[in-house]
Amino acid sequence: MWNLIKELKRKDHQRYLGGLDFFKYIGPGLLVTVGFIDPGNWASNFAAGSEFGYTLLWVVTLSTVMLIVLQHNVAHLGIVTGLCLSEAATRYTPRWVSRPVLGSAVLASISTSLAEILGGAIALQMLVGMPVVWGALLTAALVVILLFTNSYRRIERSIIGFVSVIGLSFLYELFLVDIDWPLAARSWVVPDIPEGSLLIIMSVLGAVVMPHNLFLHSEVVQSRECNKGDDRSIRRLLKYEFYDTLFSMGVGWAINSAMILLAASTFFANGVQVEELQQAQSLLDPLLGSQAGTIFALALLMAGLSSTVTSGMAAGSIFAGMFGESYHIKDIHSRVGVLLSLGVALLVIFFISDPFQGLIISQMILSMQLPFTVFLQVGLTSSRRVMGEYANSRWSTFVLYAIAVVVSVLNLMLLFS
Repeated sequence: MWNLIKELKRKDHQRYLGGLDFFKYIGPGLLVTVGFIDPGNWASNFAAGSEFGYTLLWVVTLSTVMLIVLQHNVAHLGIVTGLCLSEAATRYTPRWVSRPVLGSAVLASISTSLAEILGGAIALQMLVGMPVVWGALLTAALVVILLFTNSYRRIERSIIGFVSVIGLSFLYELFLVDIDWPLAARSWVVPDIPEGSLLIIMSVLGAVVMPHNLFLHSEVVQSRECNKGDDRSIRRLLKYEFYDTLFSMGVGWAINSAMILLAASTFFANGVQVEELQQAQSLLDPLLGSQAGTIFALALLMAGLSSTVTSGMAAGSIFAGMFGESYHIKDIHSRVGVLLSLGVALLVIFFISDPFQGLIISQMILSMQLPFTVFLQVGLTSSRRVMGEYANSRWSTFVLYAIAVVVSVLNLMLLFS
């Protein structure tokens, strides 16, 4: 009888520990989430909310659904093959296919870094009056130090902390302003494209579904030593990875939605169109009063630094993958990728006269590159030569290609407009 009681207690303890397993796998998804709570998102969301009110909330919903599907799919590639998206493309596709797509992905990561560095520079200008160019140099230098000296896990914990601070600030604000919730609920699910909104739509889409994040997720998911080889371990990891992705992307959806809601209820309601991030600091006035500007600038600086870290890591992963190598900051190709992304972004910033418009356009560029990355990803994850029995089902393949087609059509609409 006593042995039976001990055995029952042991099984209960194991079930309890199994329930906590989910928390061991939280991290890669949140690291990716930083990429779409970056200064580029701030600019796109504030522009969307201030100019079109609640109308473009559906873009955040659509983008997040796309993002969950794509990020989960690309994480499968990393878990099953032990390769990041860039490595797999180099190994399994002809050079005439992989080189142009990966080259354009590097350009997309440069565009991302440009937005992140600009955000940090604007924050420093708000805090201490530093000129944007010097703020950009300082932001880039800090990120290089973080990436070249810190371990991945230390960076990951810091970034998750930054996301938490930024997210809680905006979510709490929702309780302090007057939101038209019935209209917001409708706008989340009913598409509407007002005249002149296509640039903002593509910016919001590009700011959420970011090409460099697909490369980054397939890389960082391996930090959990996912590629174990045996079927049982892989299936278990796939399950927990999905929970991580769903939870993390849900957090991102809530924060991005909160930005549009706040901009709509404060700026749009009063006929004010946001043309620079400094205007948006008034969103924190109800919460922090005279200290709103300082807290807003600090949150923006955190967003800029943390997202520049992830864009640098993504660029390093893409560039190293072109040589068949995984990301490691001590590897020469990874370092070249990081420095290329940050260096070229800095150079472009020197010639930008309107930082806010630069943020908007940089996000649009990401959306234009996205279909190429998605078509490459789906081709790899649908191949039995690459994925074996874990290759996409016909239904999954259809959904993934449909996402690529939707983004392509929106890009064509933007081009013709």
